[in-house]
Amino acid sequence: AQIASLAEVKIRLVEKEREERVNLDHKMVDTCAGEFRATTPYYYSTYKKNDGLAEDLTLKEKKSGKQEKVLILGAGPIRIGQGIEFDYGCVHALEGLDEEGIETIMLNNNPETVSTDYDISDCLFFDPLTLEDVMNVIQKENPDGLIVQFGGQTSVNLAKELKEELNGREDVKTEIYGTDPEMMDVAEDRDRFSQLLADLKISQPKNGMAQDVQEAVNLADRIGFPVLVRPSYVLGGREMEVIYNRFELRSYMQNVGEESPKPAILIDEFLENSTEIDVDAVSDGEDVLIGGIMEHIEQAGVHSGDSACVVPPQSVTPKVLTRIERYVREIARSLQVVGLINIQMAIRAGEIYLLEANPRSSRTVPYLSKATGIPLAKLAAKVMAGKNLSELDYPERSRGKVAVKEVVYPFGNLPGVDPILGPEMQSTGEVMGIAESFDRAFYKAQLAAENELPTSGTVLLSIKDEDKSEVLPIARELEETGLNLLGTEGTASYLSDKGVQVNVINKVSQGSPDILDRIDEIDLIINTPTEGEKPHRDGFKIRRAAVDLKIPYITNLHAAHAGVRAIKNSVHESPLVKTIEEYQG
Repeated sequence: AQIASLAEVKIRLVEKEREERVNLDHKMVDTCAGEFRATTPYYYSTYKKNDGLAEDLTLKEKKSGKQEKVLILGAGPIRIGQGIEFDYGCVHALEGLDEEGIETIMLNNNPETVSTDYDISDCLFFDPLTLEDVMNVIQKENPDGLIVQFGGQTSVNLAKELKEELNGREDVKTEIYGTDPEMMDVAEDRDRFSQLLADLKISQPKNGMAQDVQEAVNLADRIGFPVLVRPSYVLGGREMEVIYNRFELRSYMQNVGEESPKPAILIDEFLENSTEIDVDAVSDGEDVLIGGIMEHIEQAGVHSGDSACVVPPQSVTPKVLTRIERYVREIARSLQVVGLINIQMAIRAGEIYLLEANPRSSRTVPYLSKATGIPLAKLAAKVMAGKNLSELDYPERSRGKVAVKEVVYPFGNLPGVDPILGPEMQSTGEVMGIAESFDRAFYKAQLAAENELPTSGTVLLSIKDEDKSEVLPIARELEETGLNLLGTEGTASYLSDKGVQVNVINKVSQGSPDILDRIDEIDLIINTPTEGEKPHRDGFKIRRAAVDLKIPYITNLHAAHAGVRAIKNSVHESPLVKTIEEYQG
């Protein structure tokens, strides 16, 4: 593929040249370690000298007897921003297609996933997710369809090239099932997507793209600070930052990206004090099934993969929810989505802003499917294979309960890293709590994430000046619950003046006995970071001590409000334990 790219020719032309000297071969993985003859349909590709012999006959031994054959692309190696959530989608898609009598082929190269268990699909290829390797499998298997939606951004990034390559090949019948790659590109292309939203009369944050420092500064001045900046086409919010002034923007532009030439930088209006919303839906091109609407618990500016979220939303009005559902349907139909779509929005002062739309599986699909009982990935796979939603049987969205997703971080294994959240994703896992109320569900989620909220003991409050007025009701509720309060000088003084009993404790920089000296007395830390925190500052040392000593901690007031409600509810009642099937039933 690289040779073809450099020579500006079709891959097939290079393949024909290569085939005169070298043969592509597929070998069966010996899952019996030589003790018995392996018969598992689990293959890897290799090359050998053209000796005129036929390819390894073991590849021809598999016969499923099914009439239609579909290849699904996985997500490749797990990394922050693209984890096992996509493997969940692949496995459920394979199961859904099997239920429809379709032969399934899985292509992935991560041995730590369920999708690469050789008994999950009819045939498994353990090969890299590159254009060349995918085409090699297609050439050998000649499947009817190819599905790219379940492998996250890795497989979606191949969609357009694969379509072009398939259209130019007469030796294979394969076509891409689901949303057309051209429409996927519309969703990712800033200008084309902005025009689509304008046509639909849907608001979005002011935005633009810049290639150099001066262009970025001029654009940010027009948009207005603060702005959210990131390189185009990144995973997990890598190198994404909230920028508050020209100096920070110039520094960011000079340091971002190691590529040459430098990547284009996307600059968006940062919607402060907004509530972010995630929606996952399945569309058959006409009908749209909204799997659920999720409300982020953390404030805007925290990456969606790092934010706790709740379904159903707790603070969104019915009128706004109705508009959200209408926008989702309009966007899905405009993008001609067949399969899954994830849409992210922000709500500020009753106005809905569309942040982005991804016509593929998202990291929230497993959580939402378990919370609602609707098998979104299975339904999407069946729709991509030609079914209409009206033909499919699926349960009603279960009601009368609340599900909270909380994320798990690797900070305990990363000495010296500040555990604050921002627009760049850092989490490596997630858990879920389900209950009849938000308070109980949130408490369960914290318990599962090993951040158990105390129902007695002492809470340390160290709050930046801008947040002091908002922490007042939190402190009062903690006091009413019977928890003892400690506060750093500024926080304690503010709260004491408002009638809250808080004992003063020295910051680390103020001398012993300080917070670190009395850390074993503390059962929960609520600390909001000051802009521009550095490793030598007190806030960093407090947060780091919480991680190292496994003390529950909260670093933003949105989560603190939720935490206080959960604590109050749990003081007099232990969490009720049920199976997920009982909740879904």
